[in-house]
Amino acid sequence: MHPTQSAMPDFCYIGRDEARAATGRDGLVTLGDMGSLCADDCLFICDRQSDMVISGGVNIYPAEIEAARLTMPGVADAAVFGISDADFGEGLAAAAQLHPGAAVDAVAVQAWLRERLANYKVPCTIAFHDSLPREDTGKIFKRRLREPYRQGVARRI
Repeated sequence: MHPTQSAMPDFCYIGRDEARAATGRDGLVTLGDMGSLCADDCLFICDRQSDMVISGGVNIYPAEIEAARLTMPGVADAAVFGISDADFGEGLAAAAQLHPGAAVDAVAVQAWLRERLANYKVPCTIAFHDSLPREDTGKIFKRRLREPYRQGVARRI
């Protein structure tokens, strides 16, 4: 096989040629993973570009916040995502699933996070769910969690 040929078949997004073109980089396909290289050339993946929140010009990676929330006693699962914010362009919202019998409220979650993260990474909005919606692959369906915050909002982020 020629070095520029791919072992993977090509694909398309029906009716979304621009979206398919955006996944290509130098003849390869990317999922939008973001990371950095350390001095020892170790790659650290921090999040996906599509999940990154830009609030007031600052890049915020929800995976970092989710990891901190999952260390909180009582929290079984967590998702953090961007929502429209009139002042900052985007703001942070979070969804949590608690362990059965856990008594945790939004104020407690925010206090927990403030002890571990910079204040701008603490979600202003926190909602609790019996279970978080998941795709067939098991990944949390953030689009479904984000939908209620889009009601009546003209700008889609």
